[in-house]
Amino acid sequence: MRRPTRATPQRSVALPLAAVMAAAGLAGCARQPDPGTVTVLNSATNTAEHEANQDHFDRCAAPLGLRVEQISVPADQVATKALRMASSDSLPDILELDGSELPQFAETGGLLPIGEAGFDPSALSDSAVSLGSHDGTQYGVARSVNSLALIYNVELLAEAGLEPPTTWEELRADAAELTGGDTYGMAFSASPNADGVYQFLPFFWSAGGDETALNDGAGDAALQLWKDLLDDGSASRSVVNWNQQDVNDQFISGRAAMMINGPWQVPVLDGQDAVEWAVASIPVPEAGQDPVPPIGGTVMTVPASGDEEREQNAGRILNCLNSEENQLAWGERVNNVPTREDAAAAYREQNPKLAPFADLVATARSRTAEVGTGWPVVADAMAGAFQSVLTGRTAPADALERAQRQARTGE
Repeated sequence: MRRPTRATPQRSVALPLAAVMAAAGLAGCARQPDPGTVTVLNSATNTAEHEANQDHFDRCAAPLGLRVEQISVPADQVATKALRMASSDSLPDILELDGSELPQFAETGGLLPIGEAGFDPSALSDSAVSLGSHDGTQYGVARSVNSLALIYNVELLAEAGLEPPTTWEELRADAAELTGGDTYGMAFSASPNADGVYQFLPFFWSAGGDETALNDGAGDAALQLWKDLLDDGSASRSVVNWNQQDVNDQFISGRAAMMINGPWQVPVLDGQDAVEWAVASIPVPEAGQDPVPPIGGTVMTVPASGDEEREQNAGRILNCLNSEENQLAWGERVNNVPTREDAAAAYREQNPKLAPFADLVATARSRTAEVGTGWPVVADAMAGAFQSVLTGRTAPADALERAQRQARTGE
């Protein structure tokens, strides 16, 4: 699913990137492009997004006497395009990747540690640094990031005399109370792909689940909660087929009183007047706990070309793009949270309706921080687990035991 700044990663990169890119010669490419042009490979194929990117690139490049040229391809073609460019010694100066893809590129040795390009990461939040890092080294920087929150129908909750739920117990009770007629109390994506996994993680991690030990028992409660919502009739059994856009459609149509979703839905939500909506934090197992959602977004990296001048020019562009002023302007343009702590604070103040997203990003985690290049296999194992539980084939503990075996063997 392609969103402005790729809100969530909607695919797993299954290619053996380290081997393939090394063979393609990612590191140390010799090339002689226009020295005044900084090239950027990204997935900004949407016209509005492409133009928004260009506006920000131009405002940073002009004072430096540079120009920026975007090469935009569909999100699922970025890796392939990078390989082709590597093989022809024409790699871009800036390569924009989904955060979940960065480890597989970093392991090739073909990405420059971002500090070596002259980028200063000191103002970034810890979660943003994590998103752009692999094995303790920061290779990428995200201008803005996103996560998930509880979005609710203000009118329906008010009519029921309810406040947004803050705990799992309240969530289950409120979802049951709000269910009636054609309306379910709760909607979420449990599709067997990255959409479903992204939505499962806030529950799994907040319960203490560990992606390196799926079968340690901590994550069982998250699967049980999802199953209980379906068994209560508070959520449709169709969640196993819904992606995040489907969930939003259910909410806008009035068929769901609450949903889990991200800020990439804001333009659609703002563009309709059938439902008055608001945002709250994701409920947690027990009162007083901090939610632990995933952090999503794209990161800009600098391929190690061996041309120091071009690498430093890329770093200068990145430093400018990530000033407080420019991050705030970009975040407001795409409804995502800036990654600088000062810009995020200003964003929260200026966008109170979306403030819960800013709060959630502060405690969010990178999906690849613990398992690195093993994330695609772990994600597939998680998806299999919740699909098996929600379709009634397996109990939570058994599903996660099987998922751990799958993650360990890669099968």
